[in-house]
Amino acid sequence: MIDEALLDDPAGLEAGDPLGVLRALAGAGAQVRRATDHALESGIAKLDPSDRPRAVLVAARGGSEVVADAVTALAGAASPVPIISRTGDVLPGWVGPLDMVVSVSLSGSQSPAIPVVAEAGRRGARVLTVSREGSALARVSQQVRGLHVETPSPGRDAVAVPTTRTALWSLLTPVLLAFDRLGLLSAGPSELTALADALDEEARENRPSSDTFVNPAKTLAVELDGSVPVVLGDGPVSAVAARRAATVLARSARVPALAGTLPDDAGDVVATFGGPFATTPDDVFADPFLDGPGGPKLRLMLLREHEAPASSAVVSIAERAGVRVSQVSVDGETPLQRLGLLIARTDFAATYLALGSGTDPGSSPHVADLRDSLR
Repeated sequence: MIDEALLDDPAGLEAGDPLGVLRALAGAGAQVRRATDHALESGIAKLDPSDRPRAVLVAARGGSEVVADAVTALAGAASPVPIISRTGDVLPGWVGPLDMVVSVSLSGSQSPAIPVVAEAGRRGARVLTVSREGSALARVSQQVRGLHVETPSPGRDAVAVPTTRTALWSLLTPVLLAFDRLGLLSAGPSELTALADALDEEARENRPSSDTFVNPAKTLAVELDGSVPVVLGDGPVSAVAARRAATVLARSARVPALAGTLPDDAGDVVATFGGPFATTPDDVFADPFLDGPGGPKLRLMLLREHEAPASSAVVSIAERAGVRVSQVSVDGETPLQRLGLLIARTDFAATYLALGSGTDPGSSPHVADLRDSLR
């Protein structure tokens, strides 16, 4: 159970967050600015808008997949060329000299995208990579004469060991700038500056010193406490944020969560409202002393991008079934801002849920064991 008193204790939150995850999340706006400057200095501005590739393949895996999801959603159906995501280590046979391969990896070491980049270079495709300085991915990119953008040196807001949960914008920003130069989406320096400002304001609202009743991320964390979250996005951008939210709930708060998109996943979700994890209206009369503590119940978390008919229908059915609902909406003026703000809100909420429950959001011994066993 979450300790609401701890949520309103900034010193206690800091003590439970030795790697500084909250501080890193608060620096998302600064991260966008640093990454923008670094990418432009690395040569992104030299990309020729008139030399657009036939197709773009974005190779990413694990937490970095959100980069491919984000650019695909932001480009949307209006993209003049196909943008395809790839998670494996085999380059599709259609990729050739007219195409572009983008690979992102925070560490750049032992990345499955390394053989993809090497093969792309052998076939004469253009290559863009983003990773830390001196990584294996950076070396392969240089060997095939690709454009490599190093992630900027961590600022004061960075955690000791950055992950894609805390350094997302260092990976995503250079790709956004490149795609803007090629005319695939709108995310130039001015749009990124506006995004950074919006992220700064979101961080201010969700700061540790803000009381729970006026802090939207802390409020959401309290609502999610003791539940099995089902996170739904009602549009392309919010769907990306929903998948990201499921990831951070698992990695930061150790809470299993499902993610889906409306209207495609509406049927699967509402079907669970009559199952063992759903809350029925009669549950409000249950006596925990006589009946024992109840198990975790579903919590529908709807990330709102627009007023979609499917969203209203699913919420109405959930309420009639007694399933509790949390609706998350933001005031972003553009799809890019809405994506950034939805990610920021759910990142903060997952971190507060972890800290309020006595869990370190920055490290997991089980993930470390898995990493060691796969080396």
